[in-house]
Amino acid sequence: MASRPQNSRARTRELAELSALADGTLDPARRPEVEARIAASPELSALYERERRVVGALHQARARDRAPEGLRARLESARPARTVAVRRRLNAGGAVAGALAAAVLALVFVLPSGAPGAPSVSEAAALALRGPAQPAPAPDPTHPQATLHQSVGEVYFPNWTSSFGWRAVGARTDRLRGHRAVTVYYEWQGRRIAYTIVSAPALALPAAHRTWLGGTALRTLTSDGRLVVTWRESGETCVLSATGVSAAELQKLAAWSVPAGAR
Repeated sequence: MASRPQNSRARTRELAELSALADGTLDPARRPEVEARIAASPELSALYERERRVVGALHQARARDRAPEGLRARLESARPARTVAVRRRLNAGGAVAGALAAAVLALVFVLPSGAPGAPSVSEAAALALRGPAQPAPAPDPTHPQATLHQSVGEVYFPNWTSSFGWRAVGARTDRLRGHRAVTVYYEWQGRRIAYTIVSAPALALPAAHRTWLGGTALRTLTSDGRLVVTWRESGETCVLSATGVSAAELQKLAAWSVPAGAR
């Protein structure tokens, strides 16, 4: 995971944990400390209540028979990625959260049940099987040790050469039912992984094992014999897939963030 560096890593984690508490994905061991911080801060208390209202609206949307699966996926994708959502609300004075909650409930009633569904994470992971069609992206001129000069939206592909040994060796670009999908291939010690970023709106979250690591909610599954780890970043869908690589290793790569020295 390699978005452009943010101002404060600690602040980002604090806001991410607030959002995770609201939607029930926070590690239970972290709950008492996070609840105490919220109780001690009027600002965090207000943000938490807004986040809970958005989560409640999304849950109502999912529960209604008239809301097709594709619509529910788009409503979920309309909610900003956890690491940036609350920062946006700080700037918007809460207007984003209120507008999103209202839009969710309105769309459930007015959109037809035949709205087409979005592609799946498994379809995105399958793109990796097509193999590289382009050279590997060069290191990013601004942060060459941390990111590559290739992005989808605001999400940049990581340069893992110095941090983990995984070296970018090729790439490809595809269209996936209206989405732009870019895949970068990495190799290390004879093994290969594929990192695919699919453009917004975010794909539906798969029914899979969920792990909270480094401030990122990861879902891990197997698709067509490949191990897949997926998460959302700044509205895009990120998919790491491989064979012969452990879930722990893929999850570590997925949760990686730009080192402090590269900011």
